[in-house]
Amino acid sequence: MNKFDRQSSSADIQTLPDDIAEELSRLPSEVISVDDAPSITPPAPLSQDEVRTIVISLMLTMFLAALDQTIVATALPTIGRQFQDVSNLSWVITAYLLASTAVAPVFGTLSDIYGRRVMIIISLSLFVAGSVLCAVAPNMPMLILARGLQGLGGGGIMPVVQTVISDVVSPRERGQYQAYFSSVWMVGGILGPVIGGVFAEHLHWSMIFWINLPLTAAALGLLLPNMKKIPVFHRKRKVDWLGGVLLMASAVVFMLVLTWGGSRYPWLSPTVLAMVGGAVALAVTFVWHARRADEPFLPLKLLTGSVAPFALTAGGCGLGAITGLTVQLPLYYESVYHLTASEAGLALIPLAAVSTCGAAIAGRTMARAKHYKRVAIIGTSWAALCGLGLTLTTLPLWSLLTLMAAFALGLGTTFPVCVVSLQNSVARPQVGTITGAMNFFRSLMSSFTVAAFAAILLIALGIDVPLAGEHHAAGSVAIPTEDMRHAFRYVFGAATALMTIAALCLIAMEERPLAGPSAKQPVEMAE
Repeated sequence: MNKFDRQSSSADIQTLPDDIAEELSRLPSEVISVDDAPSITPPAPLSQDEVRTIVISLMLTMFLAALDQTIVATALPTIGRQFQDVSNLSWVITAYLLASTAVAPVFGTLSDIYGRRVMIIISLSLFVAGSVLCAVAPNMPMLILARGLQGLGGGGIMPVVQTVISDVVSPRERGQYQAYFSSVWMVGGILGPVIGGVFAEHLHWSMIFWINLPLTAAALGLLLPNMKKIPVFHRKRKVDWLGGVLLMASAVVFMLVLTWGGSRYPWLSPTVLAMVGGAVALAVTFVWHARRADEPFLPLKLLTGSVAPFALTAGGCGLGAITGLTVQLPLYYESVYHLTASEAGLALIPLAAVSTCGAAIAGRTMARAKHYKRVAIIGTSWAALCGLGLTLTTLPLWSLLTLMAAFALGLGTTFPVCVVSLQNSVARPQVGTITGAMNFFRSLMSSFTVAAFAAILLIALGIDVPLAGEHHAAGSVAIPTEDMRHAFRYVFGAATALMTIAALCLIAMEERPLAGPSAKQPVEMAE
């Protein structure tokens, strides 16, 4: 018998533990075979110490990816001076972002086919190899290519880490762990520019890459001994490489449009319009192929239904809003409140730190409440109200920072609810695929929001303005304060619209029961 017969095996399924029986019942019969299905033997439960060790190692692994998205920014002037090449400096960051965005769905899907252990080793190996090549790069082109290789590894870390969490922690408990990882991402994002600046000024810029080696070794040393104990849910099948290539190609072209449009080329230039047409053509070809493939790289059905489209949109709006504001707010602080560049960076801490508190509140609520999405609905609605206040009022700095913190508190509640809801909506052998798709769409949404906020300022001010990270000094942009206040009201209005859309999506999203400890039963937190 080559295929699993549901009728003849119904009695056997009933004798399995509830969670495994539920997973088997949710899988379509045509995708389960005796040869490639994961073992239905219940895995030995992980102890609290084992879960804690795995979570710590995953947090360290994610810290690597978070750190390398920002650590290079403050070292760029030093790198440019050494290589005597300033015109291509932006590619040091762009190459990493392009590569990491494009491969996120690839690593997520491959982890469902070949397993989490293999893909986490591959992603970290690519990341380390890229780091070493960056550190020893003799010129700017080699550094850019090495950063692209590093981005391939960094882009695989996020979805694989989130998928491993889903393997070791039940959906009901998972939200609070997602809050831990949100804090790691926030710490990495804040420390990155600081560490990069210190290394570039007092040591050597290559140290921003060499530091990845001991951190990676520590992460693997903690993680690999425990990987064999993690339950196995992957299912080997044929890999749709053509679909993966089409998806990555469309993402890269679209990201280039967002990166170059309005800066290197005008938005309506033939080059940008041709690239938009190319991105659309590749995306349409991918959809056409996915509808006809027996086992598509990214099954389109996963992106439909009563959960996935709403959770993807809400999470994308939340991340887009906080990313867009983080990029643009330093200019606002410097121009309107006359802060220095370093003071403007410190003024971003309430936005990043308090959003993590919101994620922690939502995660704890999910572990106990039956109607877990209500906390995110309330949070996004509250964020929309705070955004409206930012749009309509003119505030002193301390009041602005307070209201911005309140905005971030509500915004942060979207992340654990959206991640867990997505993972809870699919069968276990598809968790990696949906997690990779989530990170892919979130990255695209973040890039789109950054470009959209910059376009809003361009239209409102009538002149091009520098972005955060371009090392502009306060006052270098000769724009009257009132003009800048007026222009940023449109930016705050756009952020408000994003949070309103997120709230509406969460209201429309189906709230499926979460497996795990009873809502009335307290959940032990990993210390």
